[in-house]
Amino acid sequence: MIPGADRYGVELDISPTDIDDALSVEPGDVSAASELSYARNVFIPVTTACKYNCGYCTYVDAPGEASLLSPDEIRGIVERGARAGCTEALFTFGDEPDGRYEAIYSQLSEWGYDSFHDYLAEACEIALEAGLLPHSNPGDQTADQMASIQDLNASMGVMLETTAELPAHAGPRGKSPGQRLATIRAAGELSIPFTTGILVGIGESWRDRAISLLAIRELHARYGHVQEVIVQPVSPNERWSKPAPALEIMRRAVSMARAVLPASISVQVPPNLAPVEELLDCGIDDLGGVSPVTSDHINPDYAWPAVRELESIAVGAGVPLRERLPVYRQYLEWVSPRIRDAIDADTSAGARYRSVLAD
Repeated sequence: MIPGADRYGVELDISPTDIDDALSVEPGDVSAASELSYARNVFIPVTTACKYNCGYCTYVDAPGEASLLSPDEIRGIVERGARAGCTEALFTFGDEPDGRYEAIYSQLSEWGYDSFHDYLAEACEIALEAGLLPHSNPGDQTADQMASIQDLNASMGVMLETTAELPAHAGPRGKSPGQRLATIRAAGELSIPFTTGILVGIGESWRDRAISLLAIRELHARYGHVQEVIVQPVSPNERWSKPAPALEIMRRAVSMARAVLPASISVQVPPNLAPVEELLDCGIDDLGGVSPVTSDHINPDYAWPAVRELESIAVGAGVPLRERLPVYRQYLEWVSPRIRDAIDADTSAGARYRSVLAD
């Protein structure tokens, strides 16, 4: 049913009845959340090199043009974030680049790192020293790669995007839904608090959306590790000229996510990419990570809202707005001793983490 799933050993049992039930969901079938949450983060685009070439993505740069942040650059970003009261260091990568990115690999070697994950571990160390909790999104990963950075991350994530094979993901450097699902499964096997999600408007059908959400639900049912699912509209940019999905499509997609997923999983829509005020009655309970010091490097044309704007959204909805850490409260017992020590530390950063948890 899901392309590539067998190749990566991902077995899912999604019934036609479950699909039909998901497809029947309308906005009136769900309720608005009783509160909203958000996180303060810094967005750190460690490298724009990527093995994929998705039709809607402006993040990736070609070999010879791709950037790689130095340790000093990373340190400067996280220190600015810590001074601004952030708690999360959001590390983004293109998926592990192929051999065409010779300059990037040469630079890593010159700095003394054998792989991207070795370098990501160093980046996480820098963030922890500065007073931020790492949340890494380095794309598809093996279990060994995830295990190598697990102790240094409060949580991790990868967007499933879709379980369908689409033209936007086609070609010799195309994505495999099966490999994405294998990454989500590996996170569950390792007990990593995890964020994933779907992209809306990249050519997928309603049935594809239903299957994608049901796949996430089934993997969570096995491992209990999915803390948040993002329902993200694709946004027009210099590479993607098609319009963003209409409001009614987003309302139905968000409602489907809320109805399909267990209540313990938060549903987020990025507030810089969609009119969240018009989606709140569809079950959103999280407004994502927003940054007072960095831009959204994945969607650079769409600025983050200020925290006061999130507060206005919550006031308009008549619900409280609560700040959160990158790891959701119910997963604090899953974090490594290194992360637990950072939260408990008698430091200004530790005090900041605890004040967020006490809110």
